[in-house]
Amino acid sequence: METAKHPPLRLYGRRKGRPLHTRKKTLMQELLPKLLITLKEGVHASPHELFSDGGADAAPSRAPVWMEVGFGGGEHLAAQAKRHPDVRFIGCEAFVNGVAGLLGHIDREKIENIRIFNNDGRIMLDALTDASIDRFFLLFADPWPKKRHAERRFIGPQNLDRLARVLKPGAVLRLASDHPSLIEWMRECLSIHSDFTCVYAHAAPPDDWVPTRYQKKAVTAGRPPFFMDYRRK
Repeated sequence: METAKHPPLRLYGRRKGRPLHTRKKTLMQELLPKLLITLKEGVHASPHELFSDGGADAAPSRAPVWMEVGFGGGEHLAAQAKRHPDVRFIGCEAFVNGVAGLLGHIDREKIENIRIFNNDGRIMLDALTDASIDRFFLLFADPWPKKRHAERRFIGPQNLDRLARVLKPGAVLRLASDHPSLIEWMRECLSIHSDFTCVYAHAAPPDDWVPTRYQKKAVTAGRPPFFMDYRRK
């Protein structure tokens, strides 16, 4: 696929952290190109097209597609992919060190059902066909706690419209956070959006929850996480 030219979207936050170790540099050079998603300009892509040339043929063409934006170190995405080999996964992360972390999981666990978009998740959402995603994860996103930065939060009217377009009817949007103001913000935004209904909101994780390092850090620091599932109507 050709690399797309996208309308300008401002992406906040770091793109790089500490220098990568030799092994991760090698994975970025050798493994990432095999899994990297590129997009055609002005063309909506079926998620399955993104897997067509990457060797994930063990999953049938009508396999469910799950997506995670801001996958951090990749442990949640990798664990979900290993637990559900019949599902295809799209992971979006602009942070280079996070992408390298996911590649490490993929390489060690020999995971074949993940593709990576190393850029703004909004671009990926805009490129997908309508009603094409079966489950979406946004876990422990940057809370942008200052009031003047609230519009930078991923969950908000514009991105909820994006999600409503690409999620299939009945698809689950899973959210988690340890930041009280962000939790309140997300619940308020979703409560007034006509396309979503809350099916789970609790301090205890859902039965099928996969732990993340951010969750563990929050608990250790005395910040209890909160977990939410919303269903696309």
